[in-house]
Amino acid sequence: MTSQPTLTRPENDPGRPGDPGTPGDSGLQAGLKNRHLSMIAIGGVIGAGLFVGSSSGIATAGPGILLSYALVGTLVVLVMRMLGEMSAANPTSGSFSAHADRALGPWAGFTIGWLYWFFWVVVLAVEATAGAAILEGWIPAVPQWGWALIVMVVLTATNLVSVGSYGEFEFWFAGIKVVAIGAFIVVGGLAVFGVLPGVDSDQAGLANLTEHGGFLPNGAGAVLTGILLVVFSFMGSEIATLAAGESEDPQRAVTKATNSIIWRIGVFYLGSILVVVCLLPWDSESITEDGSYVAALDSLGIAHAGQIMNFIVLTSVLSCLNSGLYTASRMAFSLGRRGDAPKAFARTTRRGVPQTAILVSVVFGFVAVFFNYKFPDSVFLFLVNSSGAVALFVWLVICFSQLRMRKIIEAEAPEKLVVRMWLYPYLTWASAALIVFVLGYMLTDTEHDGRTTMLLSLLVAAIVLVIAVVKQRVTAHRTEDRDGIPAG
Repeated sequence: MTSQPTLTRPENDPGRPGDPGTPGDSGLQAGLKNRHLSMIAIGGVIGAGLFVGSSSGIATAGPGILLSYALVGTLVVLVMRMLGEMSAANPTSGSFSAHADRALGPWAGFTIGWLYWFFWVVVLAVEATAGAAILEGWIPAVPQWGWALIVMVVLTATNLVSVGSYGEFEFWFAGIKVVAIGAFIVVGGLAVFGVLPGVDSDQAGLANLTEHGGFLPNGAGAVLTGILLVVFSFMGSEIATLAAGESEDPQRAVTKATNSIIWRIGVFYLGSILVVVCLLPWDSESITEDGSYVAALDSLGIAHAGQIMNFIVLTSVLSCLNSGLYTASRMAFSLGRRGDAPKAFARTTRRGVPQTAILVSVVFGFVAVFFNYKFPDSVFLFLVNSSGAVALFVWLVICFSQLRMRKIIEAEAPEKLVVRMWLYPYLTWASAALIVFVLGYMLTDTEHDGRTTMLLSLLVAAIVLVIAVVKQRVTAHRTEDRDGIPAG
């Protein structure tokens, strides 16, 4: 029977060194200002997937895609509440990986930490390629691979300078996204209610929600399929809890980010998608041909709608790249601090930057970019599919971690429970059940590659888990030998 994990590990524990990544004793510096954290929290939930991936969801579920977004949004709110509870009690750059390490065991922190790192280095390649495609369209003299290289190098340099430079870049990237989508909602909302001049009132209106086959034109089952199509666009909402470890007031930053998640998802996701499906019939060919937001802007008669949206998508891509590199490097740093990665990952420069963790992450990102151009339909497709379900794995681990961490915090430091999960433990169990259901439903989805993504993600997760278990046993045997206790 294993002993109950504690909030802090003994300083003389050689296997799990120190606190996994808080400023001051880890080498990281509190270089993120409150305005940086606020914008990272707001912008982190607005990914490029919202702009470029929503059209397939609308085509699949019709106006009912709003239910898909609402269900996934509710799940994200609940998971972020759990994560906020743990992170406010113990802010750390390892976030949910460090919490899983303490609540469930080193095998859990190792597994989910490396899977999360893998997810983000693949995202680096996806986003760099997407951004390069837009830039090549504007300046074709530079080849697409050249633009991908330029973008990666610039953002790597930004992350290497200091955490403050990352925060400043992200502040402006996220700011542009927030202003753009806010303006879209306001202008689109005016058009829906017929108070915007120059808009075809016969096409725009709330009637689009029920006409053209009804609110659920393809049946209730399409809402579940829609969940599979939109769930991964929410990945990134947890970045604020990782970044909070390098802020001036981590507990306040986590609390604020957790409490604001409801309106962020409500406004930016549900609000903007509602405007899209009200401006145009869900089965409009322009939604699938041009993309949902471009088609919506075109319907308003806004000139150069495609180029405007390209600029917004490019900003989102750069924001995702910037945060992806930051997130991957901080997770690698945390793994290094806990002995789950090479010790070099945990070393920082005088500016508090984990240089090795950043460079290793970006090297793998470059390798993935190469695979995207050289073997797009084989190696790179495998990388994308095998990391596709990581978001759901992360959320599930957060659920189980919170179930145990609540008891630990209440027993040892109840005053640290400044953020509490609602209706604990019932909503936590309900969230876990919904995640398991979605994972199971993915196995039945052959039309949108859900089954392939799920099977390959499970394969990679199983490999990492086996490595984690083997490593844990080897470490245990070494500790027993060192202390003179017979192994076994």
